[in-house]
Amino acid sequence: MDRYTLISADCHAGGSMEMYREHLDPAYLDAFERWRGAYSNPFRDLQRGGRTRNWDNERRIREQESDGVVAEVVFPNTVPPFFPTGALVARPPRPEELELRLAGIRAHNRWLAAWCAEHPARRAGIAQLFLNDVDEAIADVRFAHAHGLRGGVLLPAVPPDVDWIKPLYAPDYDPLWAVCEELDVVVNHHSGGGSPDYGPYPVAGVLWIAETTFFSRRALTHLILGGVFERFPGLRFVVTEQGASWIPPLLAQLDGFHAQMKTGRIGELKYTPDQVLPLAPSDYFAGNCWVGASFPSPVEAASRHGIGLDRFMWGSDYPHHESTYPYTREGLRRSFAGTDPSELQQVLAGNAAKVYGFDLEALAPIAARVGPRLDELATPLDAIPSGATSPAFFRP
Repeated sequence: MDRYTLISADCHAGGSMEMYREHLDPAYLDAFERWRGAYSNPFRDLQRGGRTRNWDNERRIREQESDGVVAEVVFPNTVPPFFPTGALVARPPRPEELELRLAGIRAHNRWLAAWCAEHPARRAGIAQLFLNDVDEAIADVRFAHAHGLRGGVLLPAVPPDVDWIKPLYAPDYDPLWAVCEELDVVVNHHSGGGSPDYGPYPVAGVLWIAETTFFSRRALTHLILGGVFERFPGLRFVVTEQGASWIPPLLAQLDGFHAQMKTGRIGELKYTPDQVLPLAPSDYFAGNCWVGASFPSPVEAASRHGIGLDRFMWGSDYPHHESTYPYTREGLRRSFAGTDPSELQQVLAGNAAKVYGFDLEALAPIAARVGPRLDELATPLDAIPSGATSPAFFRP
């Protein structure tokens, strides 16, 4: 091996309005035209000439190969039909919105399945679902499995002020977890969701930025402490683009609570044996969870040792503004220079291949042509590229 294979565990794609219309259930075409006529895309200033990166095969492959990346896990990006904003930051649909919003994500899922099938060795697509109706969510899991979406499904966050959807630790979702476990469908949780409605105040946007990481990260705690992995030991769960260095101290804190609960008390609070999980929270993480550590800084990269080398997956976040593209090699040099090549290859591709079913042998000829050289990534970065916008270059 003289070049690395790079699989990004965090990329984003989506269809155009015309593509989504083509994949929409015909019963909703009239409603779609009305919605489209009234909709104004809040991300138009970010897309402009870059919007075709979401679906243009030739451009997307060319740009990622120039960056050394040969395969990708594909989260959603563009605005699906009937959505108020981007899929990752939109709040869950209210009951009266569910029918149209569900039609919208299913148009996206159909488009994604067809798009990934054009380059199946390179792409593991992730289907969207909603939690309003567990049976409908199960239907979308089965669709993902039947249509080759190896990335699995995207689990929405449940904001604390959404009272029409049960929290993630509720046993109501056990039929959903059971089907995901049975079909070996990966459950992914991406940053961006879970925040409350801050209201019509000028500070709302800044508050969202300040607190979104907290609300996104709650899902991991809720699933562990809710006993989901105890009841479904074969379930696979990935948290993506939420950083990584926070995980070891969180697990240490939860383990401390668990140890105290086993004594019967934490302070004045009583706990009976049936309220205490059989294993420590860190044991459930080690058996069921992975981290898609997008554009990791040096500190985030170093946290792989506390998380577990077999749990840590690198991601570029292409084509987002905070992506390391087109400076992925430089980002990797800043964060991983001096790392043993075998260890680094596990982080850059080996773990993602195991979780998402990529065929490393099929990707090897591409990597041999475009992958970063071992000696190249071993060289520490001496200067941040002038055009870099990724947090990988600016965080400690």
